[in-house]
Amino acid sequence: MTRIVAGESAVPKRKRAIEAALAVGLVLLIVVGAVVASTVSRNTEAQAVEPTPAAELKLGYFGNVTHATALVGIREGFLAESLGSTALSTETFNAGPAAIEALNAGAIDAAYIGPNPAINSFVKSQGESVRIVAGAAAGGAQLVVKPEITSAQDLRGKILASPQLGGTQDVALRAWLSDQGYKTNVDGSGDVAINPTENAQTLKLFQDGKLDGAWLPEPWASRLVLQAGAKVLVDEKDLWDGSSTGKPGEFPTTVLIVNQKFAADHPDTVKALLAGHTKSVDWLNQSPAAQKASVINSALQESAGAALADDVLARSLANITFTLDPLAGSYPRLLQDGVEAGTTKQADINGLFDLRPLNDLIAASGAEPISAAGLGQD
Repeated sequence: MTRIVAGESAVPKRKRAIEAALAVGLVLLIVVGAVVASTVSRNTEAQAVEPTPAAELKLGYFGNVTHATALVGIREGFLAESLGSTALSTETFNAGPAAIEALNAGAIDAAYIGPNPAINSFVKSQGESVRIVAGAAAGGAQLVVKPEITSAQDLRGKILASPQLGGTQDVALRAWLSDQGYKTNVDGSGDVAINPTENAQTLKLFQDGKLDGAWLPEPWASRLVLQAGAKVLVDEKDLWDGSSTGKPGEFPTTVLIVNQKFAADHPDTVKALLAGHTKSVDWLNQSPAAQKASVINSALQESAGAALADDVLARSLANITFTLDPLAGSYPRLLQDGVEAGTTKQADINGLFDLRPLNDLIAASGAEPISAAGLGQD
């Protein structure tokens, strides 16, 4: 029964009771909805950022002896085995800028490359494109010239080649010529003409007398010396005193880079790639010379279409150090060389390196960590 008080009807009281019940119900619905929404949001965010192994890793490299870490890693199966369920696909390039274009376009996810193209990509993207995750090779670049050229003074008016405009050897050549008092321009004009030319074509042009010399990585420097009669005017190792790296005579020639977004989405895949890379470097430094030459030549036959003569390969390998250290301390100078050569812009390259996954692997072996020299994370 409903008790009715004098002066008050039953209807308003029932209305207030219903309104109160509805208010309580609404509050409960809001609370429950908020909890559900929060849970869904957290789950969605977790799904969005949860890193997973990549289904495929697309790797770029060159058919050069300076990329022997890639050649061996692919040929001996170190990379594929370490990647496990992630499929490995590969693509070969002739020079760094072309590989960078492919990486920025998403055609490849990681690449073995020279340091200057990596710097250029980092600068142009304002730090958003790539990270250097390991070193691969140091040394193995020379300026080789016609026998009658005996000093820098003989180069005025001559025609020299480099693998590609803005590549590591191109920048090194322009920086050295500047130190000798010569002016060069990216359009090929200047006191010394520099014609960026594909390496195999450089050999042919030199043999035909149409080039006076070239600043080249191995095995091309050795090929011009042993097969075309060139002589060494500058061995780049003599230009590095070790003041920035603690390693006199060593300068970065090849490093391993990864697309930054790929690295963020698939950190375990990057670490697996580095595990295979580390095995490849170890194999190159521990294997007998004959075995090393045989495997590299077989890999060159597959990737570049031709093996090297024994003397060319032996000379090339003697000029190269295979190392996990990217020699980060040398990068301010490499950047400045590129700025002065007109192939890159002045910029802050802090953040270029992420050596944490590599150092995690190194720590397991008890070795000392590798430094990013204040230019990233280590």
